[in-house]
Amino acid sequence: MLRLNRSFAELKKQGRKALITFITAGDPDLEATCDLVETLVAAGADIVELGVPFSDPLADGPTIQAASTRALAQGTTLKKIIATVKEIRRRTEVSLILMSYYNPLYHYGLEKLVRDVYEAGVDGLIVPDLPLEESAELRRLAAEKLAIIPLAAPTTPDGRLTDIVAAGSGFLYYVTVTGITGTRTKLPEALSHSLDQVKKKISGKLPLAAGFGISTPEQARTVGKHADAIIVGSALVEIIARQGASKAGRQELSGRVKALRLALDS
Repeated sequence: MLRLNRSFAELKKQGRKALITFITAGDPDLEATCDLVETLVAAGADIVELGVPFSDPLADGPTIQAASTRALAQGTTLKKIIATVKEIRRRTEVSLILMSYYNPLYHYGLEKLVRDVYEAGVDGLIVPDLPLEESAELRRLAAEKLAIIPLAAPTTPDGRLTDIVAAGSGFLYYVTVTGITGTRTKLPEALSHSLDQVKKKISGKLPLAAGFGISTPEQARTVGKHADAIIVGSALVEIIARQGASKAGRQELSGRVKALRLALDS
């Protein structure tokens, strides 16, 4: 968690916005995941989110669902992902987050999970299907070790947003659209206003990161003006689906991330 907090603090000092990139761990395989993380970091990613593949990813669109299916077919498990994080840590000190539905975490055992992922070098967890009211045990175990990153959406009432931010750590993941993940040609017209309002309401208690649907440099630039970070996933996973971790695939992935980074910095 300290590594994650330092990332945001350093970027704020530089007057820059964080670029958070998502890929599915184990797609096309776990060895490739290490190489792909290195590619993302070299291209300008500040934080890398690794998705834990799950058979019923309710918040994810077809692109990430397909990536989960491919990863599971390769025999990817949470235990193997944790071992992969250890290898990634030998190569980079980038902030790493695991995004997982609750079922794999629960079956792994929460106490063992927190210990193992912390020792491996994970900085935080995003659990999209774990409501605030049922997250107390995970937050208690993770205290001072892992950020438990909260989510909010355009439909989140003000009072609940206050409670979510008070309980969370790391940053607030603001879902820019109602619906599932996936690239979009157009983001909601009211998004900029919504982000400004959310930022005002959370009063700097957590950095504000916006995700879902962001895929182009233009979208990154626009959203970055109103948030502390942007999160890009499906657009990158689509490249991996087509190219894998081949040289051409890594070059295309690098090019996309560099373009997003340039747009954010401009």
